[in-house]
Amino acid sequence: MRYEAVGIYQRLSFAHAAELGNAAIEEFTSGRVGSVYLVYNEFKSVMTQKLVVERLLPIPRLEPEAGEASSSMDYIFEPAPEQIFSELLPRHVQVQVYRALLESNAAFFAAQMTAMDAATRNSAEMIENLTLYMNKVRQAAITREIIEVVSGASAT
Repeated sequence: MRYEAVGIYQRLSFAHAAELGNAAIEEFTSGRVGSVYLVYNEFKSVMTQKLVVERLLPIPRLEPEAGEASSSMDYIFEPAPEQIFSELLPRHVQVQVYRALLESNAAFFAAQMTAMDAATRNSAEMIENLTLYMNKVRQAAITREIIEVVSGASAT
């Protein structure tokens, strides 16, 4: 394990994502790891979450789509490309990590809400069954008492 962050979901913030992203960048740029992947639960709907494995580093190169002409234009960058890259790469990684954390958190809350809804329905059903059972027991006791009273009255 190269990095551990415990309890970040209680008060999730961009600072947590920045810390995780910076640790990932450090591991990648130092050469200790060849690639970095994000593994998280993607929130689709309250009932559906999807496990996603996404390569974070190295950033995948976008290939031109079929029929799209690739341009070989030269661009003028201001500030220098190295400065842009050194500022954009950490920001990109941090935002991607934050997005994954938020998706996982939303999926967790959706799963928790679904579980609580199922528990509420199950408890309502159990209360209904127990109420029916207790009414039957009470009715049997009342019937038994009536039989005892009638038997006692007819014996005298």
